[in-house]
Amino acid sequence: MTEVQETILPGVGVRHDFTTTEGRNMGVVVHHDGRREIVMYKDDDPDACSSIVSLNPTDTQTLGEILGVSVVAEVVSEVRQELAGFSLDWVELGDDSPGVGGTIGEGEYRSKTGASIIAVIRNARPLPSPGPDFTFFAGDIAIIVGSKDEVQQLRTTLCG
Repeated sequence: MTEVQETILPGVGVRHDFTTTEGRNMGVVVHHDGRREIVMYKDDDPDACSSIVSLNPTDTQTLGEILGVSVVAEVVSEVRQELAGFSLDWVELGDDSPGVGGTIGEGEYRSKTGASIIAVIRNARPLPSPGPDFTFFAGDIAIIVGSKDEVQQLRTTLCG
C-alpha cells in the first residue's frame, strides 16, 4: 500500500498526498463542505500544481463508485458529526453572501434558525465564541452547530 501523508488545512479541510507507482506526486484536498480537489504536482517543483480537478459532493460520489471506492469512511464522518442530534458544519461566506458586512447580533441567527455560531476562522486563525458584535467578512468560515435542519437553515441564511 502506498504511503499517504495527511495535512490538516485549518478552515479548509484535509489534504492527502502520495506518490503514484509511476513516480508522480498527487494529492486530494477534502473540503469541509464535501468538495474535493484532485491535484497533480509538477515533476520539477513538488510545491506547484500542474493541474487541478474540482469535484462537488455528487461528482465525488460518482467518481468513487466508478473507481469502486467504499463510502464507509464518508458515512462514519457524517455519523460522527450528527451524534446526539447535533450537526457540525463549516460555512464559508463568499463575496455575495448575505451575512457579509453584518454582525451576528444584527442577523439574529440563533433566534431565527436555532443553530449557533461557535467559532469563525478568519485568515486561517480561529476566533472562538464570537459575540453579537462580531462582523462577518467575505472569506470567513463560520463553524456552526445545531440539528441538521437548523444548520442547513443557518447556512442558507448566511450564504444565500
